[in-house]
Amino acid sequence: MAAHPGARSGATRSRAAGPGGTGARGGAAGIAARVDGVLDEFVTAEIDTLRALSPEVAAAAAPLRELILGGGKRLRPAFGYWGYRGVAAGGEHDEAVLRAVSALELLHAFALVHDDVMDAAATRRGAPTLHRRFAERHAAAGWRGDPGRFGDSVAVLLGDLCTVWADRLIGTSGLPAAVLLGARREYDEMRIEAVAGQYLDILHGADGAAGVGAAVTVARFKSASYTVQRPLQFGAALSGAVAPDVVAGYDRFGGAVGEAFQLRDDLLGVYGETAVTGKPVGADLRQGKRTVLAELAFSLAAPAQHRRLDRVFGDPDASDAAVTDAAAAITESGARAEAEAMISARVSTGLAALAAAPIDPVARDRLGALALASVQRLA
Repeated sequence: MAAHPGARSGATRSRAAGPGGTGARGGAAGIAARVDGVLDEFVTAEIDTLRALSPEVAAAAAPLRELILGGGKRLRPAFGYWGYRGVAAGGEHDEAVLRAVSALELLHAFALVHDDVMDAAATRRGAPTLHRRFAERHAAAGWRGDPGRFGDSVAVLLGDLCTVWADRLIGTSGLPAAVLLGARREYDEMRIEAVAGQYLDILHGADGAAGVGAAVTVARFKSASYTVQRPLQFGAALSGAVAPDVVAGYDRFGGAVGEAFQLRDDLLGVYGETAVTGKPVGADLRQGKRTVLAELAFSLAAPAQHRRLDRVFGDPDASDAAVTDAAAAITESGARAEAEAMISARVSTGLAALAAAPIDPVARDRLGALALASVQRLA
């Protein structure tokens, strides 16, 4: 497996910090740069492999490179890496672990591509979504059939390809097979929970029966699990055996911070700036997303505020002015303040669990900083 074109090379090693991983290279920017280096090399090699198989397939996969390398906060690999370093302070397998946790970005790309198809989203990270790009290509070429269906079909296949790439990057990371097999449970649980959360999100969007508690459950499965909680546990498992009290500490920390992350995402979806978030502000309202913020608003809104929300919620053609008015109604209802309070409470709970966890102090500091960055972000 070491001879696979996506395996390590001197180019990747030159970007990697030594086992200590501290200083500029060990901070959030340093980890992100190292992950970018791994992904750049790996995805380029994979597309070259596809080109030998079929030039048409390689051309179809090329936009994935832009999506994967064109943005993103690299939070998932960072939580995974520092989850590992928390229980393996010496970082004996530092570079191999970095490669393995970089695969979480490929899994994230899969989720984004499929999510955009399900949401019929027009943009992602400030650019047209993949299904839109391929629909436009179909229409411009004058091909037979429905352009939208073609675009959706290609995007689904490209999302599937990302899951294969994620597995391959983990498998070629250089870690012992026994370690990878042991860590597989966390990786698989993460994927299962993400699928479960996505289904519940779709279900409650259709049946309208979510409520705040159900919306929090969706946030836990769809976002908290695969953004913070499982990456932490996956990274720790890459060290080998992990003490139960560390697993429990990571579970409490990751669950709380992951939910806070999604709550911040809900707020940015209504109050953020499109130029910063890369997604149309108000899209969640127009799509009728049963987010925690939306459920809080419907539960707290006075009748007049409720009517202002109803004019927008689930209406894809709602005007910008109506969306702005609905956002104001959410604020007036007290739902925005309540969401902020929920974020603060979860961050406090998470940081307390982190402080009590028996892990390396440097990793504890890094994880605390990542937690704060993940909920204080503007995109």
